[in-house]
Amino acid sequence: MLFAALSLLYIGSTKPRFLELTIAQDQHADLVQRCREGDALSFRKLYEHYARAMYNTSLRIVNNAAEAEDILQESFIDAFHNIAGFENRSSFGAWLKQIVINKSINQLKKKKISLVEIERAGVEDQREEEAMNEQDIQWQVAKIKQAIQQLPAGYRTVLSLYLLEGYDHEEIAGIIGVAESTTRTQYIRAKQKLLNIIKGGV
Repeated sequence: MLFAALSLLYIGSTKPRFLELTIAQDQHADLVQRCREGDALSFRKLYEHYARAMYNTSLRIVNNAAEAEDILQESFIDAFHNIAGFENRSSFGAWLKQIVINKSINQLKKKKISLVEIERAGVEDQREEEAMNEQDIQWQVAKIKQAIQQLPAGYRTVLSLYLLEGYDHEEIAGIIGVAESTTRTQYIRAKQKLLNIIKGGV
C-alpha cells in the first residue's frame, strides 16, 4: 500500500530525528541556558546539532536548495534572538522546527503559490482509484523522493508535514491556515498524484 511504501522514507528522514528532538529536551537544556546568557560557543553547538534536520524540513516544503538555506539561517537568527522567550514546554528542536516550517510556508505564500490544489476529481473517486492502483507498484525510496519533489507545492507541503514531520491534520490546518477537512482532502489527492507521477502518468 502507498502508506506502507512511504514509510520507507522514514529512513534518513526527519521522522526519527523528530523523536530525537523531543528526547534531546533535557540533553540540550544546559546549552539553551548558556545561549540565554550570550555564550557564542553554545549557539554554535546548537546550530551544528540541528542545522541538517532543519534544512531538510524546509527543503521538503519549498523544494529549492537556496531558499531552504536562507530559511535555515533566518530561523536560527530568529530563534537565538528570541531564545529568552523559549519556555521549555517542548524541546528546543521542536520549537525551532516550528519556526522553520512557518518561514517555509510564508516563503511559498510570498511567491503566491497556492497551498490548496484544486482538481476536478472528487475525493471519493480518488480513494477508489487509489485502492486499485497501489497494489502493483514496486516502491523504491529514491523514486518516491524524486516524485515528492515533483508534486505541486500544496500537495508536497501537506504530505511532508503529515508523513515526514509527524504533524496531524489539525496541526497542519493551523500552520497553513485552512480548514482541517481541506488538509485531509489535500493529503488524499497528494497520495494519488504521487502514484500517477511514479507510474509515469503525469
